[in-house]
Amino acid sequence: METEVKSPPERFNFARHIFDVNRSRPDKTAYIDDREAISYAELELRARRFAAGLLEQGLRPEERVLLVMHDTADMPVAMLGAMFAGIVPVPVNTLLPMEDYAYMLAHSGARAVVVSAPLADCIGQALAHSGSRARMIVSSDIDALPEGAKNFHALLQASPLPEDGNADTHRNAFAFWLYSSGSTGKPKGTVHTHANLYWTATLYGQPVLGVREDDVVFSAAKLFFAYGLGNAFTFPLSVGATTVLMAERPTPQAVFQRLVRHKPTVFAGVPTLYVSMLASNDLPARADTALRICASAGEMLPREVGERFKSHFGADILDGIGSTEMLHIFLSNRSGDIRYGTTGRPVEGYDVALRDEEGKTVPTGEVGDLYIRGPSAALMYWTNREKSQATFQGEWLKSGDKYLKDRDGYYTYAGRSDDMLKVSGQYVSPVEVESALVEHPAVLECAVVGRPDADGLVKTMAYVVLRNNQQGDDELRAELKSFVKSRLTPHKYPREFVFVPDLPKTATGKIQRFKLRAIGQ
Repeated sequence: METEVKSPPERFNFARHIFDVNRSRPDKTAYIDDREAISYAELELRARRFAAGLLEQGLRPEERVLLVMHDTADMPVAMLGAMFAGIVPVPVNTLLPMEDYAYMLAHSGARAVVVSAPLADCIGQALAHSGSRARMIVSSDIDALPEGAKNFHALLQASPLPEDGNADTHRNAFAFWLYSSGSTGKPKGTVHTHANLYWTATLYGQPVLGVREDDVVFSAAKLFFAYGLGNAFTFPLSVGATTVLMAERPTPQAVFQRLVRHKPTVFAGVPTLYVSMLASNDLPARADTALRICASAGEMLPREVGERFKSHFGADILDGIGSTEMLHIFLSNRSGDIRYGTTGRPVEGYDVALRDEEGKTVPTGEVGDLYIRGPSAALMYWTNREKSQATFQGEWLKSGDKYLKDRDGYYTYAGRSDDMLKVSGQYVSPVEVESALVEHPAVLECAVVGRPDADGLVKTMAYVVLRNNQQGDDELRAELKSFVKSRLTPHKYPREFVFVPDLPKTATGKIQRFKLRAIGQ
């Protein structure tokens, strides 16, 4: 029996909503970062002061402020403060080259940019390169501020906006942007509303991931990533949980340190991180951790990885798929209904369809393009009409992913549409080949791409990372080829195996197959 979900009121400000939800727990710890722990009362006070500080700097509702910030408590303060004032925060990847920041500053028309101190020099160069006149606000301690820059913590000395001083925003008003970028083209400014955050918490964070007030949440996926923003911002704040933030890169050792020290009960990672954690000699014992439930997204979680993790820690990993455009996960496994190797079934509140190139529904068991309909969809890509029309098709959003649905209603990932291979006249999903190959005990991770041969025919090629720094040879190549042949139809096995020390990945852990395809061209 479906439960009726209450919509947010028409006049709705997400920051004000979070403050109201947590007014009854002022002394509860909201965030723990590498420097401090702050309560819900302190979070609200700092956010309302930051809102006042932005307004004092001359920013106005619907103007943008770029956030180039590491995961510290300053980041949620900046997000909530900007939204409280009706100003639009734009959190961006902290690992980009200067040229990308210059583009984002110019494209967004940001009036201010908040930057963590270690990134201030890069952003200073980006401001000069772009010609932007955005004010720089530097977060965290720094010996000498760049010329004209403001100190983030000095802004927090402003008189806070009153409790009822939030911007009177509509639930469908611009709330924040996230930049989405594929393998080609400029990053796309994805525009989200105040209500979209509410919906991801209401439809996935609470009923599927099951985040509760007594949880300690830790997301290795960063806040600038839509997946990380839900895990470490929207979901815990919506129920009054405590969140652990980590500014450094999410290496297995850094993750283990927080799992043992802070005992999080909810953890969110990506498949490549789970693989690396399980392969590490420093993997902590179950008794030293307190994991209750975990989440995974970004790439398909191999069945063997999910099973090994559950066996070691006693916690299930809920593998799912979301997107920047839908803001968070809309197709997922869930507690008590897990089939490792699949992405589960649609989250209640979202509709999913698989269609062919002509837009017709594909039969069960066949691969199709994934379309989604749900209340957390973005409004558009800013100033990109062509891409907006291709992606946002009426009520439906075309994801760019390929999937198939089995007779029981479970969905299995088949890869990105532009990664699909046509071999011997038949489509091959690189994910299917990778899933078979990674089951071999010598394989840590792998990526499969297509490469034209001398006759112009596409053949599959596998780039393989071996466990324990093992060296590959012709004997292992032959063994891997036979191993895959025994599991898949003959035309799908890789014709060539290349052993590499690591695979190219995005900051969010997705394998960049386009870089592998470019090798040797």
